[in-house]
Amino acid sequence: MTRSQDLVWNGIRREKLRLKCGSFYIAKDRASKPQGDDSHFIYGVGGWSKHGVDAGLYAAELINNSLLATLTQPLTQVDPMKVLDEAFSKTKAQGSSTACIITLQEGNMLHAVKVGDSRFMVIRRVEIIYKSPIQLHSFNFPYQLGNSANCAKPRQAQVIKVRVAAGDVIIAGTDGLFDNLFELQILATASKGIEQDLGAEEMVWEMAQLAYQPSRDKAAVTPFMEASKRAGRFRDGGKGDDITVIVSRILGA
Repeated sequence: MTRSQDLVWNGIRREKLRLKCGSFYIAKDRASKPQGDDSHFIYGVGGWSKHGVDAGLYAAELINNSLLATLTQPLTQVDPMKVLDEAFSKTKAQGSSTACIITLQEGNMLHAVKVGDSRFMVIRRVEIIYKSPIQLHSFNFPYQLGNSANCAKPRQAQVIKVRVAAGDVIIAGTDGLFDNLFELQILATASKGIEQDLGAEEMVWEMAQLAYQPSRDKAAVTPFMEASKRAGRFRDGGKGDDITVIVSRILGA
C-alpha cells in the first residue's frame, strides 16, 4: 500500500509506524542503569521473600522465555498471547510474577496481554486516550502468574487491542510506578516531554525519578495511600517497591 493509498480510521491515518522505547528500573534501595530498547515488554514482581524464595528468579526466567518466544514470530505480527503461553509453560522457577506484554502490529494497533497490576496507558498530546485495567484479588494482592496451584494462568490474562497514531506515547510500568504517581502526574510529565520533543530515554528517566520520590516519603499523598483507605487499611505515604518504567514513542515511517 502506497502512502497515497493509506486509509483513515476515526481521523487516524493508517501508515507504517515504529516504536522507540526507553526503560528504567529502580530497586527499592538503588537505581539501575537504563535498559535497552525493545518493542515487546514484560515485567515481574513478587512477594515470596518471607518464604525464602527469590521471586526475581521467576520473573527473570519468564522475561527470558518471553524474549525467546518473540524471536520465533514475524516482527510485525508477534502474538503476545502466544508469547505468554510459551514463556509460562517453559518457566519452572519458584515464585510468581505479574506480566504485561505489548507489541505494535501492522494496522496501527497495539496488541497486549497482561496479568495483575502491571499496566500501561496511551497518551495523545495532553489526553489519556486509554488506560489498561488491573486485576486484583483484594488490596495489594494482584493476580500473578506462577507454578503454584493458587497462582493465575495465561488463560486469565486480559487481552487488549488499542489503535494508536504517530506521536502517541505509551507509559508502561509496575505497581511501583502507578501506586506512587497519580494519573494526572503521569499525564503532565508525558505531555511536557511531548511538547519538548524529548526522546523516550529522557522521558523514562524523569518518570522513574518522579515515582521514586514519593515511594520513600511516608507523608506523601499517593494512589497507594488512597487505595489503602478505601480498603480499610489506612497506610500512609508512598509504596516502597521496585519501580519499572517503560516509555515508548510512536513514530511515523
